Amino acid sequence: MKKTKALSLLATVALLSGCVAGERLKNVGKAPEFTPIENPTDKRSYKPVSMPMPQPQADNYQANSLWRSGARTFFKDQRAQRIGDILTVNIAISDKAEIDNETKRSRKNAEDAGVANLYGLETILPKALPGTVNPADLVDVATESSSEGKGSVDREEVINLIVAAYITQVLPNGNFVIYGRQEVRVNFEVRELYVTGIVRPEDISNQNTIEHTQIAEARVAYGGRGQITDVQQPRYGQQVFDIIMPF
Repeated sequence: MKKTKALSLLATVALLSGCVAGERLKNVGKAPEFTPIENPTDKRSYKPVSMPMPQPQADNYQANSLWRSGARTFFKDQRAQRIGDILTVNIAISDKAEIDNETKRSRKNAEDAGVANLYGLETILPKALPGTVNPADLVDVATESSSEGKGSVDREEVINLIVAAYITQVLPNGNFVIYGRQEVRVNFEVRELYVTGIVRPEDISNQNTIEHTQIAEARVAYGGRGQITDVQQPRYGQQVFDIIMPF
C-alpha cells in the first residue's frame, strides 16, 4: 500500500514537472508575454470586499440652493469617484528595522528523600538487596537545565514607485476599492507592479493622487519574471524535494 502511494506521488510530481517543463520549452528564445488586460472582477479568484458599514444617511437637499449636501465643490469634481475611474497611487516605502535580542536562562534543582520507617520494609529491603539500599537515602533527584538564545534583525527596504489604479468597487459607505497593475518589459525580463486596497474619497488629492499610507488593507507587490528571475530560483525538482523531505 505504501509502495503504491509512493509511486502515485512520484507519477504526480513527474506529470507536473513535465507540464511545467513543456510551458518553459515553448518560451525558449522568446521574451515573456504580457498578462492580457482584463477585468479583475471576471476572474474566478475575485472576491468582492466586505467591510463593516455605518447606517446609510439620506442627502438633505435644500430648495433654491446651489449647495448640495456632500458636494465638495460648486463645479464637477474631476477626481476619481465612480467604478472605472482612474487615480494615481504614490508608493514611497522607506522602512528600516533593527532588533537585537539575547536571552539566557539557567536552573539547577536537587532533591533528597529518605524513609526511616515504612511498615517494616526499611528492614526487609536491606536484607533483600544487601549493600545497595539505604532507607535514609532512598530518593536522590538532581536536575539541571540551561538555555541561551540570541537573535538579530537588520532590514532596510526602500521602494519609490508611481502606478495608475482604477476603482473596481464602491462600498456602501462611499469608500473605494482600487486595483492597479503595471508591467514593463526590458529585453527578456518583465517587471511587475501590483497594488490594491481601500481608500476614502476625501483622501484623494486635487491632483487625483493618493499616498500608499492612506490605503487601508493595502497589498503591494513588486517583482518580475523572465530569464534572470528564473536563474535566481531553485529548480522545480529541488523545490518539491525540499517540501516532501522531512529532514
